[in-house]
Amino acid sequence: MTDLGRFLILAGIGLALVGAILLLVGKSGFRGLPGDVAYRGEHVSFYFPVVTCIVLSILLTAGMWLWRWITRR
Repeated sequence: MTDLGRFLILAGIGLALVGAILLLVGKSGFRGLPGDVAYRGEHVSFYFPVVTCIVLSILLTAGMWLWRWITRR
């Protein structure tokens, strides 16, 4: 039971950090990377962050790989 408690505390701290980062990025005026798809019509707007998703995927994959490498030692 204590392992579950520790996990939940760490997950909560992680979510709070991600939320704080998202708030800071939103206030900085970040609009996306070049290559993101944005369409604004008269009645419709569509935004799909293709390049942003790719960059985040690469960063998260590298972070997970590094975490796994550190915890195996």
